[in-house]
Amino acid sequence: MTHAPEPRPQALDSQLERERAFHDTWAQNVGPGQVAVRAAFENLTAPENRFILGRMGDLRGKKLLDLGSGLGESAVYFALRGAEVTATDVSPEMCALCRETARVHGTEVVAVATPVERLSVPEAHFDIAYGANLLHHVSDIEAALSAVRRALKPGGRCFFWDPLAYNPAINVYRRMATSVRTEDEHPLRFEVLDVFRRHFVDVRHREFWLLSLLLFFKYYLLDRVHPNEARYWKRILEEDPARIGWWLRPLQRLDDALLRLPLVRRLAWNTVIWARRAE
Repeated sequence: MTHAPEPRPQALDSQLERERAFHDTWAQNVGPGQVAVRAAFENLTAPENRFILGRMGDLRGKKLLDLGSGLGESAVYFALRGAEVTATDVSPEMCALCRETARVHGTEVVAVATPVERLSVPEAHFDIAYGANLLHHVSDIEAALSAVRRALKPGGRCFFWDPLAYNPAINVYRRMATSVRTEDEHPLRFEVLDVFRRHFVDVRHREFWLLSLLLFFKYYLLDRVHPNEARYWKRILEEDPARIGWWLRPLQRLDDALLRLPLVRRLAWNTVIWARRAE
């Protein structure tokens, strides 16, 4: 198997600067009261995070590293569940928003502006590392996972979830949603599992969203919301389960069965990957 060459330092710096500028601007237009902390983990439309929570177990007293923390939903939620959270993001403005969101929710997180490729946190310090929608922004996944492995204690666990590259309908959506995405994004392919296996043990994955992607068609065809007018993946967290659950829950149950099939799972929107640092 051949691997893409590592990005030149200058190219990496250019990409990090673009990502930093994009996410700084996003953060400046969001108030801490707008961040959907509980919905991001408890809503019917957050199956990836509900799945991950079930495997994390009790977080009280655990040292947790939230990678690419963005608006701070996950960092604050984990802190509310008793974890000692260090949040990292390439964007200083996102880090500031994360700290403020934690304060509004009556908790506290440490937020450090550092890209995952050049992660600046203590080594062998964390029990758990978590990254949501992060790796498809990262130009050097090998370097990123190596840094995460160093940050984890021996036996520490990592959990990531990101979009996959294969679904043709989602790829059409990506081509339309040009103003709410960065130019450097690259949805994952299953070859990324080989990179995980070079750094971790017990590497596993599970896919989500296939038939339930009808929710995206609803936004576009019925609600008439153009992908550039709203981030669909954020809009789903605002959905009222009582209003859409009657049709979405059966589709999710069908997805749960269908996405266990090797050929079908390639059509999923998102994948969850979890693994462990060797003892």
